[in-house]
Amino acid sequence: MPLDPTVQVILDLAPKDAPPVDTLTPDEVRAGFRDTRIPFSAPAPLAKKEDRTVPGAAGDIPVRVYTPEGDAPFPVLVYFHGGGWVIGDIETHDDVCAALASRASCVVVAVDYRLAPEHKFPAPLDDCFAATEYVAQHAAEFGADAGRLAVAGDSAGGNLAAVVAIMARDRGGPAIVHQALIYPVTDFDFGTPSYSENATGYLLTTATMRWFWNHYLPAAADGAHPHASPLRAESLAGLPRALVITAEYDPLRDEGEAYAARLSEAGVPVTMSRYDGMVHSFVSLAALLPAGDRAITEIASALQAAFAGAPSRA
Repeated sequence: MPLDPTVQVILDLAPKDAPPVDTLTPDEVRAGFRDTRIPFSAPAPLAKKEDRTVPGAAGDIPVRVYTPEGDAPFPVLVYFHGGGWVIGDIETHDDVCAALASRASCVVVAVDYRLAPEHKFPAPLDDCFAATEYVAQHAAEFGADAGRLAVAGDSAGGNLAAVVAIMARDRGGPAIVHQALIYPVTDFDFGTPSYSENATGYLLTTATMRWFWNHYLPAAADGAHPHASPLRAESLAGLPRALVITAEYDPLRDEGEAYAARLSEAGVPVTMSRYDGMVHSFVSLAALLPAGDRAITEIASALQAAFAGAPSRA
């Protein structure tokens, strides 16, 4: 379908003389990314929001804990922000995490993992797995129930969520009941039709994705590792049920949908949800795009369904 009219307005308002991301330094892009954040119109109702740390192999990992209104113990979602493993933080995704905590009635633990290129693959992934493992082992500290644990993330965060689920399966835990993958990166491959069709003009470009990957990977050969490209995992059997969200005008569309197809072929219950007329990052633009708000509600509903079918360990 045609590009959503509101998306077109957003694209038209973007500065035409802004330098391409792939010509800038990571610090320059990080600062610009924070400045373009558009807060949601109304804060999600929560009981509390707290910044703390959890231990990781390379030191303490900052996290932000969102606790919904109601009585504990709650289900718990560990969330990994997007930003190509190079930019973004818990501030840039604060509204999305708060909305998910409120709508899904679960604790959300947002992980401020280390970023590339200062910390290349697999450092960000190591932080995400360590945080997930800690939350599972210390769920009571968060007012949460370890038997109802999910992971989620957008873009590079979707990549990290998918790989954390694979690692948890392969390492015998923690037990994850659901993975919500929002326009995830799943393969180090720029040859898909969506990369050609949406190479420029739709917020995320092919050149920007090359820039992200180049900063994330120690060497191009590392892109073949299934912990970098989960689409290349030998088997996806035994993974938790999944919701995969994609956007029509997104270079990452095809690899996200290919991952959903492989999950289904492996016997994993999966819902594949493409948002027509949308571009990458549309969920973070929910303040302007009704489709972004609908996607947050879809994710929350999928989480609630998964949590309802999971045995409590509280």
